[in-house]
Amino acid sequence: MVTLSEIKAPVADELKKFETYFRQATKSDIRALNVVVNYIIRTRGKQIRPLFVFLAAKMHGEINEKTYLGATTIELLHSASLIHDDVVDESYERRGFFSVNALWKNKISVLLGDFLLAKGLLVSTEEKEYEILEIISTTVKEMIEGELLQYDKSRKLDIDEKTYFDIISKKTASLIATSLAVGVHSVNPDPELVSQMREIGLLAGLAFQIRDDIFDYQNKGLIGKPTGNDIKEKKITLPLIHVLNHSSAGEKRKILNTVKRKNLRKEKVVELIELVKRKGGIEYSIEKMNQYGNEALEKLKVFPQNEASVAMAQLIKYIINRKK
Repeated sequence: MVTLSEIKAPVADELKKFETYFRQATKSDIRALNVVVNYIIRTRGKQIRPLFVFLAAKMHGEINEKTYLGATTIELLHSASLIHDDVVDESYERRGFFSVNALWKNKISVLLGDFLLAKGLLVSTEEKEYEILEIISTTVKEMIEGELLQYDKSRKLDIDEKTYFDIISKKTASLIATSLAVGVHSVNPDPELVSQMREIGLLAGLAFQIRDDIFDYQNKGLIGKPTGNDIKEKKITLPLIHVLNHSSAGEKRKILNTVKRKNLRKEKVVELIELVKRKGGIEYSIEKMNQYGNEALEKLKVFPQNEASVAMAQLIKYIINRKK
């Protein structure tokens, strides 16, 4: 499989320059705030979303200041959402590092997430890029709706496949869709072109989240979160939904009763994971993930081939086949 470094090659210089933009955007006059922000910068992930922005832009034109602005805004929003997610989920680990709330508690975490979100929106307003601001503000709304819908369904444990895809469309896929939309908008604001790229991003984002949900049923050590974490947080994702859909009423009731128990014991989590594996939940999820990924790749083929579009296809394949 092509490595992420090879995929980044067509925009490697731009990504390096982007780091300066991002660091500048997160600066504050408050020393304590800078300490936490620097920790976030040091423990950031693979920068998949900025990469989508730059590749989408380079597919259709020349990367410019608007592109850097869009990538910075999206990365700030993404960072803010992860911090808030860890507070909501009471998660103390992120990518193998302590989460912000594990080190600085919830109050600082919420305020920091708000700060990064505000900085992201200010980047657009200061440069009077109101169309980019509108695109991203709509995404913020969708992400919050997705989070609240997931919380409500986790509390009631009545999630079905349609609701699951509604949640991940809003909560995760919308930001990847927006990354592609903002990238192309920065070089060519044609509404039809922006819409086409957004659709590719949405499909890729769905595949990305399904892959993440599959990881939760695999051995610890592959990624920076504990195995069975979703089950412990009462998040019913696609692998378990498939099992519930193919279980008798009694089996379904037993599974849901296990999930809803507080302080779920480790052995019970392991039993559920093994059940999902036995009843084809992983295979079904992989099938759906590949379906969305392949659909994104098909839609990408309508555009002329250049080094950026080739890298975009490789990136979509990478997020499907990644091991962490």
